[in-house]
Amino acid sequence: MGQAAHRYLIFETAGGFCGIAWNDVGITRFQLPTKSAEATERLLLRRIPGAEPATPTPEVSDAVAAVKRYFEGEQTDFSDIKLDLGGQDAFFRQIYDAARQIGWGRTTTYGALAKQLGVGPEAARDVGQAMARNPVALIIPCHRVLAAGGKIGGFSAPGGSSSKMRMLELEGVNLDPPKPVQQSLDF
Repeated sequence: MGQAAHRYLIFETAGGFCGIAWNDVGITRFQLPTKSAEATERLLLRRIPGAEPATPTPEVSDAVAAVKRYFEGEQTDFSDIKLDLGGQDAFFRQIYDAARQIGWGRTTTYGALAKQLGVGPEAARDVGQAMARNPVALIIPCHRVLAAGGKIGGFSAPGGSSSKMRMLELEGVNLDPPKPVQQSLDF
């Protein structure tokens, strides 16, 4: 038997409408909030065509409750939510495991995450690719992984890097641009 049957749920949070999909192994997809249930459903089904709407399992219900708490600004830990990343490349799975350890209100960089995995800084690009393709954004907190120098970096979710910024602000992370270093030496 090939792909396990996917089921999904669209639900409302303080941040907008989210979508979550799962199979018998675990959660396979998470869609960050959009302004409408229809838009969220369209984005989710583009990634898992053929999924059926369903009543969530107790584990999925727990994940939904955690997401709702998160968007209300409550410190939330998603690291014990069971995922199915079976379709992912082995190195990407290692990257995702490492990213899941980044706690609420903390950030790291693509390069630091690569180094933590014991690969050289040239693998920072792979880390960036993995974050861009993260099937369960938020649950694997790719929004906490920044570009070098603490720059926001890209974000492939609806709203792009401004969504990433809002999520970090929700966690109390201040990413104001650093004060300019002395511009010139006026002799």
